[in-house]
Amino acid sequence: MSATYRLQLRGPSSDPAQAFTFADAEARIDYFSRLGVSHLYLSPILTAPKESTHNYDVIDPTTVNPELGGIEGLKSLAEAAHAAGIKILVDIVPNHVGVDDPRLNDWWWDVLKHGKESEYATYFDIDWSADNGAGGRMGIPVLGSEEDVDKLEVDGDVLRYYDNEFPIAPGTNEGTPQEVHDRQSYRLMFWRDGIINYRRFFSINGLAGLRQEDPVVFEHTHRILNQLLAAGVIDGVRVDHPDGLADPFGYLEHLRMLIGEDRWLLIEKILAVNEPLDPRLSVDGTTGYDALREFDGVFVNRNAVQSMGDIADQWTGVRWDNAAFEAAEEELKSEVARFELAAEVHRLARAVRADNWSTQGDQVSDELLEETLVGLVAAMPVYRADYQSLSRVTSTVLAKMLMKHPERADALDLISSALLSYGEANTRFAQVCGAVMAKGVEDTAFYRGSRLVSLQEVGGAPGRFGVSLAEYHMLQAERIRLWPRAMTALTTHDTKRGEDVRSRITAITEVPEDFAELCKQITYVDGMTCHSLLQNVIGVWPSDGVVSEELRTRVHDYATKAMREAGVHTTWFDVDEDFENSILNWIDELFDAHAALITRFVSLIDDAGQEISLSKKLLQLMSPGIPDIYQGTEFFTDSLVDPDNRRPVDFDAREEALERVSRGDISTPDDRRLGLITTALRVRSHLELDDAGYFPVMAQGPLYRSMVGMMRDKSAIILAIRRPLTVQRAGGWGETMVMLPEGLWEDQLPGGRMWQGEVPLRDLFSDRGQAVLTRMA
Repeated sequence: MSATYRLQLRGPSSDPAQAFTFADAEARIDYFSRLGVSHLYLSPILTAPKESTHNYDVIDPTTVNPELGGIEGLKSLAEAAHAAGIKILVDIVPNHVGVDDPRLNDWWWDVLKHGKESEYATYFDIDWSADNGAGGRMGIPVLGSEEDVDKLEVDGDVLRYYDNEFPIAPGTNEGTPQEVHDRQSYRLMFWRDGIINYRRFFSINGLAGLRQEDPVVFEHTHRILNQLLAAGVIDGVRVDHPDGLADPFGYLEHLRMLIGEDRWLLIEKILAVNEPLDPRLSVDGTTGYDALREFDGVFVNRNAVQSMGDIADQWTGVRWDNAAFEAAEEELKSEVARFELAAEVHRLARAVRADNWSTQGDQVSDELLEETLVGLVAAMPVYRADYQSLSRVTSTVLAKMLMKHPERADALDLISSALLSYGEANTRFAQVCGAVMAKGVEDTAFYRGSRLVSLQEVGGAPGRFGVSLAEYHMLQAERIRLWPRAMTALTTHDTKRGEDVRSRITAITEVPEDFAELCKQITYVDGMTCHSLLQNVIGVWPSDGVVSEELRTRVHDYATKAMREAGVHTTWFDVDEDFENSILNWIDELFDAHAALITRFVSLIDDAGQEISLSKKLLQLMSPGIPDIYQGTEFFTDSLVDPDNRRPVDFDAREEALERVSRGDISTPDDRRLGLITTALRVRSHLELDDAGYFPVMAQGPLYRSMVGMMRDKSAIILAIRRPLTVQRAGGWGETMVMLPEGLWEDQLPGGRMWQGEVPLRDLFSDRGQAVLTRMA
C-alpha cells in the first residue's frame, strides 16, 4: 500500500455545484493513479437523504445511494479503479441510521406505526418499559412546547406537526388529533423535557442507534456489504464509531469473519493520549487521529509553553495548562451528562437498579445514584473502558471517587455490583461514557481552550503542549511493531482545522513575543472567544493580505459554530444574538481596521507555516502506517471545520499541476507540495516500506532539535526541518549536522543531490526543508 485518497461523496440534489458522485470519481482515476495512491477511500456509500452533505445519516442500509450513482455506478468506479491498480476502501456506519424525517426510513416508520409489534422494533435500542417517562410509549423530542400538542393535525393516515409527519396505526385515526396521538405507540414530547426513549448517536435526535449485537440486525444491515465483497467490488472497510455499539469487540469479530482476513479493516477509534489500542481487536488499526496528534505535536516549539500560557492567561483568565484542560474537561463532561445526555443517564440509572439482585440499593435515592453516575462518567479518561487492555480503569475511577466523596459509598457499591453483572447496565455505562467524552471534550472543551488551538483536535492532548522528539520516535516505532497497517491522517472530514491552517498556527510558537505584541494591539470583546478566534483568523489569513468577502463569510460561519459549541455565552438551543453579533462585528473590525497588523504578523510566520506543512506531510507519507490524503490536500488548503472542509475540489487545477510537476516544472508552492507527495509515494511503493523498520535519525550540533529524521529499513532516510523560524533567527544552522550511514545517498526530491558521511544541515536544507534520501551504494 502507498496511500489512501479520501473522497467526500455528495449527490447533486443538495447543491449541484458541490456534487461529487461515483462517476465524478471515475473520471479522475487517471489522476489518482498518477498521484501514486493505492486506495480510494470513499465516504459512506449507502442511501442517505438526498440533501445530505456527508451521508453519515443513512436511511436505507440495504442499498447503495442512488444519488451517488447506485450500485452500478459503484461497480463501474471499482472496475476502473481496479484496472488502474487502485483498490476501494468504503466507510460504513453500523451504529446508527437517520430518522430526522421518519418517512424516509422504512424501518423507523414501521416501528412508529406498529410499536413493539413491528418486525423492526428490535432493530433499534428502544426503552418500552412502563416507567420510561412516556408511559411505555416511545418519547420523541419534537414539540416546541408542552402545549404544542394542540398543534397536531390528522391528514389521512398521517399525524402532522407543522412539517413533521408521523404514521397513524391502523384503526386509530378516529377523534381529535390529540385523541389519535394518545393511541399511538409513540408520544411526541416537548424537546426540553429530556425524555428520549431511544439510543441516539451522541445527542443527535435524528440519528437512532442500531442493535448490531442482534444477529438478525447484523445480517440485514450488512447484506449489501456482503454482496459487494462477494462481487469483488470493495477491498476494505472503515467502520464509523464502533464505540457506540453495545459490543464493539464482538461486532468487529463478526465483521472480520464477513470480510475475510486479507481485506483491510480500520476503525474510527478515538484513543486517549496514554491509551493503547486493544491488540485483541480483529482490526488493522485506527483511522489515525492518534497519529495526527503526533505529527502536529512534534512541530510545536515546546520552549514557548510559558509564553503562550502567559498570553492566554492575560486575555482569557485561564492558563490552559494540562491541569486546566483536565479540570475543564471533567466539568464539561459533567454538564453534558447532567443536561444534554440526561435521558441516557436516566436510562442507565434504571438499568443499574434492574441489574442488582439484592436490596442493597434501597437506601440510595435516585438523585444520589444519578449524581454519582454523572461523576463517574465525567471522570472516565477514555471513550469506553470495557476493553480488556483497560481492565483497571473503571475500578481506579471508582476508588478515586470514593476517596473524594465517601458519602457516595452506597451508590458506588450499587453501581459496581450492576457493572459486574455484565448486563444492560455495564453496556449502557460504556456507551454513555463515549457519548459524554465526545460531546464534553472534542465538541465543547476544545472550542474553549485557547493557549494553542492547533492542538485542539479529536484525539489531541493540548494540555501537553506538543510532542517531544523522544516521545515521537517511540510512538512511530510502536506503530510499525504493533499496527503497521493502521491509517495515519492529517486532515479528515471531522477536523476543526485543516492541516495547513494548524501548521501556520503552530508556527506562532516560534515567535510568541511577536504574537503577544499583536494581541496587545487588538481589543478583545470577550477574552476567551476572541483569543481562540484570532488564532484561527491567523491560520486562514491570505499571505498577501488580500481578504475576500468569501473568507469573511467563512470566518463568520466558523465563529458562529465555535461560539455555540463552546456554550459559554450562546448555544445551539439558546442563541444569544447580541453576543454573537458582537463577536461577528469584532471579526469585521479585524478584517477592516486591523488587516495591516494581521498581514504583517502572518508575513512573519507564513514561510515557516508552509515548511512545517511540507515537513509534516513528508513525515506522514513515509512513516509507519498507511497515510491518508484528504481530498484536495495535495495543494495547500485553508479549510476550517465542516462544512468548510468539504468544499468542492478543483481537480482540473491539480491535474494541470501534476502534468507540470511530472515535467520538472515546479513554479508554485502548490507544485512543490505536489512534487513532494508524488516523490514520497513513489519511493514508498518502490522500497515497499509498509513493513519496513523504523530508526530515529538525530542531528548533532547547536540546533539539533530543529530537525526530525528517521531511517526506514536502512534503505531510506527522511529528514525534515521542525522549527524553521528558530533556525532563521539563529542566523542559520551553524555547525549543526547529520551523520549518514555508510554509502552514497541520493535526495529523491526534485533537484536533489548526492550526500554521504557527515552532512552540514546548512547545505542539506539550503533549498528546502525536507530530504528523502535513498541508498545508492
